[in-house]
Amino acid sequence: MDKDCVRLSVRVQPRASRDEVIPEANGTLRVRVCAPPVDGAANERVVALIARRLRLPGSNVSVKAGAASRRKVVEVRGAGGDVAEVLKRLVETP
Repeated sequence: MDKDCVRLSVRVQPRASRDEVIPEANGTLRVRVCAPPVDGAANERVVALIARRLRLPGSNVSVKAGAASRRKVVEVRGAGGDVAEVLKRLVETP
């Protein structure tokens, strides 16, 4: 992992009424997505949502752990090495 790479702890809620990113008290992000947890659709939606919020190409965001779980580790490349700044951008950006 290079210095321009950030790993985020994410808890996914599929089949939500809308896509959104909500911070949790323990430093984890709750990512609500409309997509169902079938055939990787929710994972794809999580990656697309994070990439769009950070204004990065989708190829810069990937699920590194927990592909079949609600709890995931998402890796973001090219967003800077400061986790706090990345979290702030994810939560504030509509």
